[in-house]
Amino acid sequence: MGDDYRKLVRSKSNRTICGVCGGIGEYLHVDPTLVRLIWLLCSLGSCGTGLIIYIVAALVIPEDDTIIG
Repeated sequence: MGDDYRKLVRSKSNRTICGVCGGIGEYLHVDPTLVRLIWLLCSLGSCGTGLIIYIVAALVIPEDDTIIG
């Protein structure tokens, strides 16, 4: 197998509000700005359901515990 184990966490270094989109971007190896734009478009298209999903994700996804610096 190998040591390629990744864990989805909220980002401390790439955060705008709670770090959910930054954490998803880091997990998927894509630009977090792209994740934020996709999340925004989906939220607008679903009449705000994305906001509720974001809040739930912020509560469920653990925060990154690595030390920066």
